[in-house]
Amino acid sequence: MTQHPAAHTGPDALRDHLDTHLDPAARAWFHQAVAEAAAHPGAHGPISVWELRLAEAARRCGSRHADAVRVLILHAARADTAALTRVYRQGTAAERRAVLHALPHLVPGPDAVGLVEDALRTNDTRLITAALGPYAARHLDPHAWRHAVLKCLFTGVPVDAVAGLAERARADAELARMLADFAAERTAAGRPVPSGLHHVLALATAQIREES
Repeated sequence: MTQHPAAHTGPDALRDHLDTHLDPAARAWFHQAVAEAAAHPGAHGPISVWELRLAEAARRCGSRHADAVRVLILHAARADTAALTRVYRQGTAAERRAVLHALPHLVPGPDAVGLVEDALRTNDTRLITAALGPYAARHLDPHAWRHAVLKCLFTGVPVDAVAGLAERARADAELARMLADFAAERTAAGRPVPSGLHHVLALATAQIREES
């Protein structure tokens, strides 16, 4: 599976994972960064201490664990939609991914859908993957969600990265039409049809076939 643990795993489980896998120096830095974020969650001066720690995460804890570390720093800082938007707009691609992974943990409603939509306009496959986590599954409207699935097929993002795919694609006649058109265009151009398309098309037509 390609689903990212930082988006699909709760904060407690993420913390346990990091405590188990970080070396002692990285673990000590991580604990300090989270404690600072919890103690000073708001903005202090031009940039808050916890935002600086986001930028240090990969260097301090390694790129393999940096996304999870950043998500937990954002969680400890109780970052609201405004803070998440600021980090997303001003941050690196890695920091933007962390914001997207943190959305299901921090934003209960659709207020941050604009960040998901912005990520889906890029061609950065890691950003697109991060955008299509549980938050998008809950809050992206049907039109935008269908186009997000097609964006995965266009860019080579595996469709199993799309959270809630089976539930949202099921019996979606409009999605089935879009997928069939896309497949026909690819075939007419002599280009291969992505294997993931057939999986999503089967989901989208399953109940339709059953009822016909």
